[in-house]
Amino acid sequence: MPENYFVFFPIPIQRILSHSLVFATLTSASVIFSTLGLSPKAAAQSITVNNTEVTNYAQSVLKMEPDRQQAFDEIKKLIGEKEIPKIVCNDSRSMNSLPSKARDIAVNYCNRSQKIVENHGLSIERFNAITLEIQNSSDLKRQVYNTLLRLQKDSEKK
Repeated sequence: MPENYFVFFPIPIQRILSHSLVFATLTSASVIFSTLGLSPKAAAQSITVNNTEVTNYAQSVLKMEPDRQQAFDEIKKLIGEKEIPKIVCNDSRSMNSLPSKARDIAVNYCNRSQKIVENHGLSIERFNAITLEIQNSSDLKRQVYNTLLRLQKDSEKK
């Protein structure tokens, strides 16, 4: 069974969005998936990402963001003023500190996110590898950023 590394961070995305939704989304994706369980050998290797994968990756990130925001807001309402801990989907320990209803919301988000990634033609492993590569490659980061911009412009025209 593939591991799922989606993470919640208690950073309201609206504050970040004031300059550019695309930049914020890309930044959020990089932060959200920074705790990858890849081996050091895999982390040191550079991967090749084709244009189709870049588009699929960007579409996944854009599709996941509203779900992430909604799940975060629902969890925040349930736990009140307490700080939301970092939640890693494949780490049950990160969810154990949540009340059961909040844990259910997080698990549902993780499951939906995995389906979104797979529906956009990527495995979780490949999505995570691309995320890691974005953190290491300014060229790939720029390519994903430009793809996010294009996708956003296309969706505004509709």
